[in-house]
Formats: sequence, structure tokens, C-alpha cells
Amino acid sequence: MGKGKFAARACKRDAKKRRWRDVNYSRRQLGLDIKSDPLEGAPQARGIVLEKVGVEAKQPNSAIRKCVRVQLIKNGRQVTAFAVGDGAINFIDEHDEVTIEGIGGRLGRSKGDIPGVRFQVTAVNNVSLQEMVLGRKEKPRR
Repeated sequence: MGKGKFAARACKRDAKKRRWRDVNYSRRQLGLDIKSDPLEGAPQARGIVLEKVGVEAKQPNSAIRKCVRVQLIKNGRQVTAFAVGDGAINFIDEHDEVTIEGIGGRLGRSKGDIPGVRFQVTAVNNVSLQEMVLGRKEKPRR
């Protein structure tokens, strides 16, 4: 391929073709990350709690992280979400409506020592979980 005086169009065309070999470019163009994301690109989503589960922490830590299985209202997908805070799991019951968000790991993956958990619970029945843990608000009776 020439690099001469009038080669700009050819260079541009070839660069366009080569971009598809870049994994990040092709995934972005095809929208694969949004297609595979349970939240479908949204920052938060609401769901119904199916069950409480304990997830074992990865080595070298030893703990059972308190999580919940949530079925999303928007698309019916099931995800696991971490209940952040000391005793936070006690404010969450089965069939509660919770709001979840990404847990903040790199590239939308899991964070820290909790394997396979990509989301965290922020609110239960439209009341902030953090406020309930701190004792500022009470969980509404439904």
C-alpha cells in the first residue's frame, strides 16, 4: 500500500477496515456489552428478591458475604446483588422490591473478594438501605 502524496483516501479506507480487529471497537460498534448487560445499559434497575444467599469470599479472605438473588422487573433476568453494610441483609426480605446498581468493579465485572456478584442493593421498597443500616429510617410495612 502506497504512502505517497495522494494516498490519503486509501490510508483512511484501510484504517477503517483494520479497526474491526480491535476487540474494544468491534464490541462497542456491535453493542455486545449492552446486549449482554442485565441492566441493558441503565445505571440502576428494580427487581423482586427471590432468595437470600451467602457467597463465600475468595482467598485469602474467609467470610460469607450476604447477597440476594433478584429477578429484574424490566426483562425477567436473575442477578445476584450484594447487601452493603453491617446487618443490611436483615432489612431485606423475600418478595421485597429492591433497587440495584453496578458494584463498581472494572469493566462492569465483580469487585473485591465477592466472586460473580456484579451488583449491589441501594434501596428496599424505595427506602435507602444505607439509611436503614444507620438507623435513620425504618423499613415501610407493606
